[in-house]
Formats: sequence, structure tokens, C-alpha cells
Amino acid sequence: MSDVAPIELTGAFQPKTGTMEAWNAAYARVDDYLRAHRIGNRLHASRIILTVLERAARRHERNPNIDPTTLAAEEIEASMDHWFSEVLGEKDLPHERIAVEGRVAMLLCDGPKRWPYAFLDDKNVPDDFAKAMRATVIEAGPDMSVSSMVPRPIDLGAIPEAAGETLERFERWPVMRAAFLWLVFAGALAGIFYATR
Repeated sequence: MSDVAPIELTGAFQPKTGTMEAWNAAYARVDDYLRAHRIGNRLHASRIILTVLERAARRHERNPNIDPTTLAAEEIEASMDHWFSEVLGEKDLPHERIAVEGRVAMLLCDGPKRWPYAFLDDKNVPDDFAKAMRATVIEAGPDMSVSSMVPRPIDLGAIPEAAGETLERFERWPVMRAAFLWLVFAGALAGIFYATR
């Protein structure tokens, strides 16, 4: 007999509503979402996914018509918004703004690689990670101001002016224009003839 103790399954996540296929799809979607955010620590990602799925399962019990993947996506978004606002100290920003600022700050400070267990952990956010996140937040530039520009004539130089004069001459003398076009055509034919020899 082996000295290895048997594994005890706690049964922490067993949704009461929805199919296993739907919950597996939700798991895969949240996992892909975390990988897209460069969360490479698989153990930490698994804990996050199970927490998200538990919240989604509680909501699914109240409204089983909503797809578990949709609920899981909403839960991970809400969790990230809350966490970014806590870490960045920006509680009053709308979803679009905090989502962008948080993700950019996290990627610029290389958070997932340097602090692999800090992402979405409300209790154990290292101070240096929070400082690095806050230091990389993008600040908006100065407000737009109204200015006026006076239109000036465009100086195209001597070449367009000479080309314009040549075209005007061709307009006045149709015989010269026809002769020039025949000359260009004959030159093109001669070029093709000598190129194929």
C-alpha cells in the first residue's frame, strides 16, 4: 500500500443550474480572457476562474435563462473594474475609463510577470505593485482650445508651375498636343520593341 494520501474533493464549485457543457464553455472563456491579459500563473488563474464562476452560478440560479458564459464575462469585467479602481485609487471613473487605464497600467508595469499572484487579489496587493500601477496611469493632455488659421496660398514650386504652363499651351494648340501624344506612343512602342529583343 502506498503512503500517498488520497485526494479529497471539496466540491467547491458545483453549479445547481445550467449544463456542464455551458459551465465548461464559461470556464474556457474566462481562462482565455485571463491569458489575453497575460496572466500566466495557472494556479492563480484557476483560483480567479473558480471565484468568477461561483459568482456567475449564484446569478444563474436567480435567472437561468442567461447563458453562463455571459454571466461569467460580466463577473470578470466587474471584478476587474473594482480591482483596478481600488489599486489605482480612482473610485469615480466610469467603466470604459477605468478598464482602459487599469489594463494599460498593468501592462506597462509588467504586473502579471513581476507580481504573478497580485492580479485580482484584494487582500494581498504588494505596495510596490500598486505604486508601479499608479505611476504608469496615462494622464490626459491639456483641454482643446479654439484657434483660427488664416488660409495662405500653397506654393508648389517651379515644377508644377512649368507643368501647368505646358498643359495650357497644349490646350491652345491641338495639333501640337496630337503630335506630342503620337510621339509618346511611338516612344512606348520602340521601348517595348527593344526591351523584347
